[in-house]
Order: sequence, then C-alpha cells, then structure tokens
Amino acid sequence: MRLLHTSDWHLGRSFHRVSLLAAQAAFLDHLVETAREQRVDAVLVAGDVYDRAVPPLAAVELYDTALHRLAELGVPTVMISGNHDSARRLGVGAGLMERAGIHLRTDPGGCADPVLLADEHGKVALYGLPYLEPALVREELGAERAGHESVLRTAMDRVRADLAGRPDGTRSVVLAHAFVTGGAASDSERDITVGGVAAVPADVFDGVDYAALGHLHGCQTIGERVRYSGSPLAYSFSEADQRKSMWLIDLGERGAVTAERIDCPVPRPIARVRGRLDTLLEDPELAVHEQSWVEATLTDPARPREPMARLAERFPHVLSLVFAPERAPEDPLASYAERLKGRTDRQIAEDFVAHVRGGSGPDESERAVLRAALDEIRVGDEAAEVAR
Repeated sequence: MRLLHTSDWHLGRSFHRVSLLAAQAAFLDHLVETAREQRVDAVLVAGDVYDRAVPPLAAVELYDTALHRLAELGVPTVMISGNHDSARRLGVGAGLMERAGIHLRTDPGGCADPVLLADEHGKVALYGLPYLEPALVREELGAERAGHESVLRTAMDRVRADLAGRPDGTRSVVLAHAFVTGGAASDSERDITVGGVAAVPADVFDGVDYAALGHLHGCQTIGERVRYSGSPLAYSFSEADQRKSMWLIDLGERGAVTAERIDCPVPRPIARVRGRLDTLLEDPELAVHEQSWVEATLTDPARPREPMARLAERFPHVLSLVFAPERAPEDPLASYAERLKGRTDRQIAEDFVAHVRGGSGPDESERAVLRAALDEIRVGDEAAEVAR
C-alpha cells in the first residue's frame, strides 16, 4: 500500500507579515499532483491543518478546495487535528465527509476506531490520534497521569487492543501529533510542555507498522517506522537549512516500510546572514542570497544608521533585523544573554527564585507549583484562542 505522509500545513500563516497563501496553494497543487502521479492509496495529514483555531476565510477555502480535489481523485485522506487546530471546528461534518473518502479524526475517544483500507495483501488499519492535551483528555482516556507520555500510551494501548482483535496479517498505521524524543525542534512550533516535559519516547508506538507524525517542522526519521514529514513550507528563519518534503511510504505485504522523500515547492529561499553592516553590504559571497527572504544579524558594536533601509538596497526581501553587538566576554550584558540562551520558561522562573533567595532554589513542592502555574497559563491561552 502506498501512502503519502504530510503534516503541519498551517494554512493561513504568514512569514514575517508576508502572506503565504499563494505558496500554500502551490503546495496543495503539488500534493494533489503527487497523489495522482504516484498513484497513492491514501494521503495522511498528521495535524496542524490550520495555523489558528479560527482560521481566516481564505485558508478555509484552500482547505475545502484541496479536499474536493482529493475526493475527485478517489484518494482516501486520513487527517487528524493538531495543537494549532480547533478539534471541534475541524471535525464539523466528519460523518458526511467520510462518505467522500475524507476521514477526519478529531475526537480522542475515537482513537481506536480505524479507517480500514485494503490492497492485494489484505487489510490496513489506519488509526488517527488527534493532538492529546493532557489536562483536557486525561479523564476521557482514563490515563493514570496528566502528562503527554501517559495520555499517548493510554491511547496507543487502545489501538493495540483493537489491532489484536483483528485478523492475523492486518497491517497498521497510526497518525499522531506529538513531540517524540530524538526529534529536532525549530522556533516555529508552539510549546506543548506539560509539567516541564514535552517529549515522549518513540517506543510509545511499538506494535504498529508505521507512525506518521506531525508537530515538528523538520522532516526527520526517528526510526524506520517512526517519521516526521515536517511542514511543507518554512515558517521561521530557524528552518533555513531544512529541506521541505513529504514521505512517500510503501507498506509491504508483511508490514515492511520503504520510504522516499518527495520535495515540496520552494516559493523563495530563506537565508540567515550575520556580520557587521558594511561586511553584509559588500561581501561577494552573499550575492547568492540577494533574492532570498533574509534575516540579518548585525554585530556592529554600535547600532548603524538606517540599517534596514541600507540592507534592503542589496537584499530587497530582507524581513528581519537582529542586533547582536560584539561584546567582550566580561561584559555583563553578554553574560546575561548567554545565561538565558536556550532556557525554558520554567528554568528561568526557577533561576529567578534562586536569585531573590540568594542562591537557594525552589524545592520540589515549589517546582510543582511553578510547573502547574505555567501549564495553566498555556492551556488557558489555548482555550481563549479556541473561544475567539
């Protein structure tokens, strides 16, 4: 069985205030054409279809058109909601769409209800696990703890139980939206940390032939049977070195997996350049980036005059300007920035407690209070976005 694995479309998202609707439309054209040319048996969309819980009308129109085109091809599509989607909104009309071969899986309670497809080797059960927010689904799933690993393991136990009751030789695929240990993150994924822990181990997906993952924007292989497709477009400059693609998966007679990357269209290259302003304006090696979307980091000790306007003369598509003045190692501003680099909100909060106490950090009970407060703020922000 041939499957086309994609995720993280983020329809409606812009890139530093530049609309990406045309680029997203071009990607969906490419997706439909690939499905036709490669004669795929199903398209898998592993969450974050939209960028916001309430997407703009133009994004909804893109989504609607893509689904109509896939239905007209007769290619079944299995789609789950991600942490950017409103599961309830995305799932509206799921029963009717099922008749057209569009299988929306947005209800955590239905995670063990597979889409059943067949080829010359028998049945394939495709299970859709929508994004599982631990605080919201723990009770419904009966998980022991309110953590990502606990709720995902509970959902996968249901999947494995259903699979065990099916005829021998039934192959299996699961779609999930999660941060799996070993994956490399970028700046454009929304934080899903709960209790200080976001990642789940890859062995959560043991027992299925292929796990089609979404959430991380870089295409990557966690294991031969556990893969991220990544986003089809770059959504932050941290993705400048990523090759955007989809996975073309062939599932053999006994569940053997063969994977091939299918490149996605690139609307415009993106680049990060760094140095003093005069160097960026004169360095001949940077000519290759003159038509790219550019993020420029200036290292001049003093802020130059009109840097953005001057950069735009050479790089007309410069979108982001960062100041990182060269400083001596003993400069207190340099050491402060270095201390904060790469630290989470929880770590910064704990460091603050230690600072005001003269070096005595929070104990375990106080850490629990800080984690709970940060989790409540994050879940509250997500709920407020859904309500808007």
